[in-house]
Amino acid sequence: MREISCSGVLFDLDGVLVDSTPAVARVWTIWAQKHGFDPEETVRQAHGRPSLSTVRELLPNANHEEENRVLERMEIEDLEGVVPLPGAMELLKALPVERWAIVTSCTRALARVRIRAAGLLAPKYLVTANDIQHGKPNPEPYLKGAALLGLRPAECLVVEDAPAGIRAGKAAGARVLAVQTTERDELLNGAGADWIVRDCSTVTMDGLGKGNSLVLRMNFS
Repeated sequence: MREISCSGVLFDLDGVLVDSTPAVARVWTIWAQKHGFDPEETVRQAHGRPSLSTVRELLPNANHEEENRVLERMEIEDLEGVVPLPGAMELLKALPVERWAIVTSCTRALARVRIRAAGLLAPKYLVTANDIQHGKPNPEPYLKGAALLGLRPAECLVVEDAPAGIRAGKAAGARVLAVQTTERDELLNGAGADWIVRDCSTVTMDGLGKGNSLVLRMNFS
């Protein structure tokens, strides 16, 4: 067991709060096959990053906005198997609503659809691909998330599952808790995670501490 104190929590969405991995894999596999790319490598490259960034890298001469709209539409329509991950609902309910935000590489429309599909609490604060110029692993998303909470990044705990998101959180100056839902430990450690746990079910809100800080208890077993 380990206790940590923070003033706010910044959650990634997919792979942290919501299990959308099967839907994401289906959509990107169809898209990759259409354009002659290796599906497995394309899915891995897209993981944890704005889809527009991946489209630009793989199809430098394409109509990026149109390709991204196609991907967004496909993902919004594919909600099969989109469910909350273990402990996600309980942890969000335990935290004061003004002390946490979701910071996702999804578009706003897709994020809202997945949050509803999983039955999660609607966040008071939400940062999406529509709100930023530079996506993860750039620190901009988490800098904006901390600003929405009125906090410095160093006062926040970032919860991530993807190496790109971990790097974004660390670059922003936050501490990062990684969950083992989608990637191997060596990749999470290599990206700079401060701690690694199984999923959100291993994290509990233990009350308020000094200076009204959130006291979180992590179970590493």
